[in-house]
Amino acid sequence: MPGICFYFQVHQPLRLRHYSYFDIDHVHAYGDMEQNRAILNKVSEKCYLPANRMMFDLIERHEGAFRIAYSLSGILLDQLETYRPDVLDSFRQLADTGCVEFLNETYYHSLAFIFSPEEFKKQVMLHKDRIKTLFGQTADTFRHTEFIYNNDLAAAAEDMGYKCILTEGADKILGWRSPDFVYQPQGCRHLKLLLRNYRLSDDIAFRFSNRQWPEYPLTVDKYAHWIHKAGEEGRIINLFMDYETFGEHQWQETGIFEFMKNLPDALLKQPGFQFQTPREIAADQSPVASLDVPQFISWADVERNLTAWLGNALQRDASRTLYDLEQSVVSCGDEQLLHIWRCLQTSDHLYYMCTKWFSDGDVHKYFNPYPSPYDAYINFMNIMDDFSRQLDKKRSNDPNHINTTKRSLSNDNKPAGLSI
Repeated sequence: MPGICFYFQVHQPLRLRHYSYFDIDHVHAYGDMEQNRAILNKVSEKCYLPANRMMFDLIERHEGAFRIAYSLSGILLDQLETYRPDVLDSFRQLADTGCVEFLNETYYHSLAFIFSPEEFKKQVMLHKDRIKTLFGQTADTFRHTEFIYNNDLAAAAEDMGYKCILTEGADKILGWRSPDFVYQPQGCRHLKLLLRNYRLSDDIAFRFSNRQWPEYPLTVDKYAHWIHKAGEEGRIINLFMDYETFGEHQWQETGIFEFMKNLPDALLKQPGFQFQTPREIAADQSPVASLDVPQFISWADVERNLTAWLGNALQRDASRTLYDLEQSVVSCGDEQLLHIWRCLQTSDHLYYMCTKWFSDGDVHKYFNPYPSPYDAYINFMNIMDDFSRQLDKKRSNDPNHINTTKRSLSNDNKPAGLSI
């Protein structure tokens, strides 16, 4: 019986304020909270609230036959708790249906696994605890930041008790194989691997409103036919995309909401098709083969690798500077400093420094709030300079001090000390 798995990534970074060389040693608040609140409010009204209402209505209409999965970054959850508790309540309402699975990821949407497996595990456990507290679910499924994945990551996920992991169905790892089956990561004994069908996912996420696309307009019947055809040859069609697809990346005026409202009916008309969450797929299906992924892959850009975040000297220098502070931050014992350091790990800060203008420049330009990647790098490194200086002062002037008060990610107060 072919399964259809809808999974949505929900994330908004904490954007940094314009921070110049002259702010170093004078200004210790790094976040642009006015911009963060404005963007969160906009996306909440355009996407999160209407999309959550739509998904809830679809679950009720189909009496539980429509099932979906989400991963909400800890960075987003903290912002919702501070600025938009109504949105957080709407996700809780979805959780209460019993038809929604919430996945785990790194709390700070970071690349910590690449630089510090120990820090990676800490962030994953923070996220696991938060999902349990907010939604009452102990996650069985893991998705890494930006679908970054390799054999070592799969092994770490299995060691942490996960039963299922998601990543990109990249051609370079599949070869002649199809993404529409369950696989097992090489070296793992129990973990199931689900691969994104990027063609069918991107038909909605990226091409839906593209008038230059030969298949435009994408109708419900046309798309349902593609899904049913894929299901004739495969066992599971994984449709993984950013949640902001609905109303933000694809505006309401494009018809994206009406498309999604009518899609489940069309898909369920074909006998044998069913909606499943990753947890249900892992419990229901056995792997057809082992899949070897020795090098890191991701779901970004044409190359499907790490170059969107670590592809140039700017990004590598920024990440090295950031993670070189780990031992100093941890040994300092200051929870506020630790929290700020982790906020600075959010992958978006490195993404803004990407210089891949030829292969995927339009995508990077759309998501970049800075005039150029070089401005993003300079801004970030100025903040790192100030942060490292304040860390040194804390360690040298008050070696025994421990500040256990963690300020909110989105606190409107302007504290005298360090603040994201």
